[in-house]
Amino acid sequence: MTKATINRLATGVPGLDEVLGGGLPEFSFNLIAGAPGCGKTTLAHQIMFALATSERPALYFTVLGEPPLKMLRYQQQFDFFDSRKITQSIHFVNLADDASSGDLAKVLARIIAEVQKHAPALVFVDSFRSVVLAGKAEGSSYLGLQQFIQQLGVTMTSWQATTFLLGEYSDARDPNPNPVFTVADGLIWLRQSVERNSVVRQMEVTKMRGLPTLPGLHTFRIDAAGIEVFAPPALEARPVTQFPPSSRVAMGVPGLDAMMGGGLPRGYSLLIAGPSGSGKSIMAAAFLAEGARQGETGVIAAFEQRANKSRGQIIADLIDNGRIGVVDTRTSTLSVDEISRVLIAEIVRLKASRVVIDSLSGFELVLAPAFRADFRESLARMVAALARTGATVLMTSELEDRYSELRFSPYGTAFLTDAIVVQRYVEIDSRLERVMAVVKVRASAHSNELRLFSITDTGIQLGEMLQDREGLLGGRPSRHGREGEHGTASSPK
Repeated sequence: MTKATINRLATGVPGLDEVLGGGLPEFSFNLIAGAPGCGKTTLAHQIMFALATSERPALYFTVLGEPPLKMLRYQQQFDFFDSRKITQSIHFVNLADDASSGDLAKVLARIIAEVQKHAPALVFVDSFRSVVLAGKAEGSSYLGLQQFIQQLGVTMTSWQATTFLLGEYSDARDPNPNPVFTVADGLIWLRQSVERNSVVRQMEVTKMRGLPTLPGLHTFRIDAAGIEVFAPPALEARPVTQFPPSSRVAMGVPGLDAMMGGGLPRGYSLLIAGPSGSGKSIMAAAFLAEGARQGETGVIAAFEQRANKSRGQIIADLIDNGRIGVVDTRTSTLSVDEISRVLIAEIVRLKASRVVIDSLSGFELVLAPAFRADFRESLARMVAALARTGATVLMTSELEDRYSELRFSPYGTAFLTDAIVVQRYVEIDSRLERVMAVVKVRASAHSNELRLFSITDTGIQLGEMLQDREGLLGGRPSRHGREGEHGTASSPK
């Protein structure tokens, strides 16, 4: 028996083909379901305008929902709308009168007549649930409805049409499912939830015959361009830039490369952890500026302030000159997968070899509340995906300095990174001083020194080694300090 070849259609919806497992199966019978207002009609129109041509015309049936003129009035606001295709390769038919009769046979006959007339390759029925409800109003049996759906599916397949039924269904796990769920080759569910001031839209492909779809809920966004789906970033991505595997990255802070055993190994992920004002963003800026001096490009996602502010004129000029790309993070309903996709797209665009995420604390705050519970797992996926690009990644993490307790991340994610540099405050002679230590660099002999450092107009300047590490990290008095009220030299008053 010869193996059948299923042609896959590119939907024209960014990210959706990846979720579907490579595109939409041609001649498939699909259901796009979800509550009112979640984006079903927009998704259908975006697919239709992307696929419809004179050789592959589309037929769009409207039922008891919006009339075609009203629907088109709103859909033409999207960038994908092409008025030249209306009546040439896209035709609209209103089934309201046929459906209102409650006679499913009449509805089916009208659909078949229009299909024979226009010979479409794409057929849309919006809203199909209106047809179902009209049939039930006349006492149609479950069997009669199931026969109607089966005949519709067989007819569309025999005409070699790819079909989409749009319906207001709220749950794929309905204990009394509509028979269309069984007949359909594909089930695409759109969900929308509101938490506080954020709206989260997610998509789930619960069924797509013959394709290895991506499981789970996938965030999507609706803007002027239409719908964009943010699937988890692919882990098989190839490196964007090629460097010798044993090469190291200069950090841009004099003396820090030596502490790290010759610099940060290229392609590593580095966590800079420290309290507010300790110099994390300044170190991140030095990292990007050093890359630019060596002819490299970079990308920054700044979650606490604008990327070109508080990072010096050098960084601002590099951004203006296109040497450093900026990921816009001002939207307050982001998901980690969305940021990952945007970051990777910017890395590919610039062929960037250095990436900064400043900071993980701010990153969590801009996420919609629905995504914060899974922040650790999502962050692990993002770090792995960024590593696949070959870029060297620097992330900062805001920590409350408890002076007698050493921590590296409030999320328990320190294990995700290949290297860690910690910044701390200590009290010396009634003054707060900054210290820095290289805690981890995988497969590298790094220094274990605690070094004093200062921040000047030219950046971070490393100083001498702090002599009494136990006084700093163990809660015992420092040789240079005095005991505070609670018997610890490292607790400032």
